[in-house]
Amino acid sequence: MAIVVTGAAVLAAPVPAAAQSRDAPIPHDVGQSVNPAFEGWFPNDDGTFTLSFGYFNRNYAQALDIPVGAANRFEPGPADRGQPTHFLPRRHTGIFTVTVPADFGDGTLTWSVTAGGETFTVTGHLRPEWEIDALHEITSGNRPPMLRFAPRGDAAQGPTGVRTALEGEAGQPVPITAWATDDGVQKRPTGNPPRLGLVWSKFRGPGEVTFGEARPSVRADGQAATTATFSAPGVYVLRVLAWDDSGPQGPIMAGGFQCCWTNAYLDIDVR
Repeated sequence: MAIVVTGAAVLAAPVPAAAQSRDAPIPHDVGQSVNPAFEGWFPNDDGTFTLSFGYFNRNYAQALDIPVGAANRFEPGPADRGQPTHFLPRRHTGIFTVTVPADFGDGTLTWSVTAGGETFTVTGHLRPEWEIDALHEITSGNRPPMLRFAPRGDAAQGPTGVRTALEGEAGQPVPITAWATDDGVQKRPTGNPPRLGLVWSKFRGPGEVTFGEARPSVRADGQAATTATFSAPGVYVLRVLAWDDSGPQGPIMAGGFQCCWTNAYLDIDVR
């Protein structure tokens, strides 16, 4: 069954109040579908545009692995646009982006995911009402944290992220380290120290990934170190998410904000 998610509202004749009531959905740990989500777009300095995507895995416990292909694809053009193939339970916001050219205009990119016997589809576009402030929260002046994979390496800020690569061996812990810094803008009442945190997760890969600490503490110099152990050889992608005093994505999205967090990605070839 194909289900298309659009932003259009459907107008209908009034329905009696009694007919509108329905039982709340029953939570399921496993067996449910995944809804891709288009978060919005923002312009880049070079004239291109960035589309931001996330997803909602309806399972409360089951993470799903859906390889790029018929069940996890973009259209038109390449089916692989850097989307996840590992879907964690529940809602995850702005976890990857797709850059489109300056002349994209009224073009669209459609992401389809099939799971639990259902196919959900979402369309990315450049409609003006979907522009987001992913790199600067105007009301507070807050900007996302900066992430690096080396103390003086390339830095990322915002959903698109920075990327690097490592090699490892199956069954052996692989040291992984990120450096996070922030502008120190406080969103909570004054007197509380500014927050800066990060969390690692599997984004792609054929086997299980076990982290020594999925949420390692951030030292005073910005360093946060942990390990990742892989159950099987293959090519993996790990994602690290950094957030500031705004808080992790869940609380932020409850208020409808798309700022301020930063993604970064680590490609690991596991022998």
